Amino acid sequence: MNRDELQDHISRVSDEQFTRSSGPGGQNVNKLNTRVTLRVPLTALPLSEQEVSQLRDRLGNRVNAEGELIIHASETRSRETNRVRALQRATDLIENALQVPQHRRPTRPGRAARERRLHEKRLIGRRKRDRSRPAED
Repeated sequence: MNRDELQDHISRVSDEQFTRSSGPGGQNVNKLNTRVTLRVPLTALPLSEQEVSQLRDRLGNRVNAEGELIIHASETRSRETNRVRALQRATDLIENALQVPQHRRPTRPGRAARERRLHEKRLIGRRKRDRSRPAED
């Protein structure tokens, strides 16, 4: 499923709530409901059970007990802009959580890296040695 299909599906199954945003507001303070809370039920998405459990594991506390992904957006003073941002953020989160991380092959440091480390180690040791009192003869 590509990004546009996922975003379209999220917009169809999600529930939007608009509440008052926090912060300074000037003359329109406490009048406009511009903050968006987007609730996306993970089981309503066209995903396998394995993918849904993977989403629950990776998204952690963003998923509530009912299995809904909760997204808040209140960055702008426009309700529509906040709604679009919440939808994009939900799409990004779901896309990133479904990607399988690449397996890292362990490597060893090369000869030059080992030599740099040992050279730096000698310099630090010399600096510490020079800080101490000179030996009394």
